[in-house]
Formats: sequence, C-alpha cells, structure tokens
Amino acid sequence: MERRDVPSWVLSLDKESMEFIRKFIVNSGSLKSMANDYGVSYPTVRTMLDKLIKKIELNSKEDNVEFVNLIKNLVIDERLSLETAKIIIEKYKTEKGE
Repeated sequence: MERRDVPSWVLSLDKESMEFIRKFIVNSGSLKSMANDYGVSYPTVRTMLDKLIKKIELNSKEDNVEFVNLIKNLVIDERLSLETAKIIIEKYKTEKGE
C-alpha cells in the first residue's frame, strides 16, 4: 500500500494511538487484556478507547482542515482547554475568511 492510499484518519493518529490499535487487535479487542498490558484499570482503557474513537471520527469527516483537527486532537488529549481551542479555531477561521 502506498502512502496516498492510506486514509487521512490513519495518517492523523500519533504513534501512541497506533500502538493502542495494534494492542487492541493483538488482544482480540479485549479491554480486560489491554488493561493488564497497560497495567491500568478497565475503565482507564475504556477512556483511552473512547478518546481514540473521537480522534478517528473527527479525522474521518470530509470537510476537515488539518490545523483545526490538530487543535481538536489536543483538546481530546487534554493538552489544550476547550475554551482556548475555540478561540484559536475562531481566529484561524476569521483569518482564512470562513
């Protein structure tokens, strides 16, 4: 498979997210097994999966803008507050004339 054939949502994921997907597949989708692998509780792994699902959904939309997706992913990863993200995205859209 060539890079151009890889879906954009896959290319948008970070290394940690791709490793989570790999472990998920190797563990046949068992969150209990993954919790053991990560050394965390089942609810923690469930939260990790929910965040990954949000990232994939976000980056699967046709009308996405790479910069906006980056900001949204930072919010999902809790590296940026939602309020700050809204300000950055609004400023970006204003400057782009959207």
